[in-house]
Amino acid sequence: MSGDRLRARFVLRPDAYERIYGPDQRAAIEELVEVVGPPETAERVAQDPDILSDVEVLLSGWGAPLLTAELLDKAPKLRLVLYGAGAVRGFVTDVLFERAIKLSSAASANAVPVAEYTLATVLFSLKHGWRFVRRAIADPADPDRQAVPGAYHATVGLAGLGAIGRLVRERLRPFDLAVLAYDPYCSEAEARALEVSLVSLEELFARSSVVSLHVPLYEATRAMIGRDLLALMPQGATIINTARGALVRHDELAAVLAERPDLDAVLDVTDPEPLPAGHRLLELDNVVLTPHIAGSLGPECLRLGDLVVGELRRYLAGEPLAYEVDPKLLPIQAEP
Repeated sequence: MSGDRLRARFVLRPDAYERIYGPDQRAAIEELVEVVGPPETAERVAQDPDILSDVEVLLSGWGAPLLTAELLDKAPKLRLVLYGAGAVRGFVTDVLFERAIKLSSAASANAVPVAEYTLATVLFSLKHGWRFVRRAIADPADPDRQAVPGAYHATVGLAGLGAIGRLVRERLRPFDLAVLAYDPYCSEAEARALEVSLVSLEELFARSSVVSLHVPLYEATRAMIGRDLLALMPQGATIINTARGALVRHDELAAVLAERPDLDAVLDVTDPEPLPAGHRLLELDNVVLTPHIAGSLGPECLRLGDLVVGELRRYLAGEPLAYEVDPKLLPIQAEP
């Protein structure tokens, strides 16, 4: 154990520690820094903040401690926080940046499986796959297979061009699709580079055979998707939500889907989650629910740990962090 190595500690939920930091990731971290003590939880740190008194690197993930001024006062040597998960608003305060403590997030790594799920769902939706699965069960007679958009010159709409939305767009490039996007923070120059057409939210819904939501949840976007937008969707369209359930007014979504059985909704997230027994969305044939599986699951979580290891290596080598969080962007980042 070298005396000049930085001292680090894991603080996160026990299940998150096991999922994000596997044996290979832990071994790589232990080669780079001195890991002091066993993993701790946010609750334990709140009870005894002196646990962090000599910590220079905080290794975390789901269940990170709230980094208040009071807690940071107890961690005077802290210089780097590596968060092996996505949105950081749930635990970060302005004090962290005021004290020049660097913060890196694995949001881009967690975006990968969400983009993969979305790509698969977009392509299947363009084939009206959900409808044909239902019909094959209810009526095995040969269905009308011609009235489907397909993946040739169809239009896909992306609501939000953050890390996930951009990954989805990149994964759609090999296909002969027109891609529309709504994102008030995306410039025309960025849109040209992404080869997307920036449109209003109303136009996005009115023109797209599939609309996929990738909008961060904050006060201005809460309940932004309701009847007025949903009613604009063209015949046979599908809405996909892998972002946050609270973006959508679920009662209005259920009402529109009941009125228009030609539409489909694929919801990996809901509000609340899971939906309570008896909710109208559970009773509709044109709703597909998956239990929040788009993000990192199982071995995919190790990708988050690998990103943390890479960031730690860069920091120790005196190189810029590849995934450092910009505090200027925090006001528009997602709620946890």
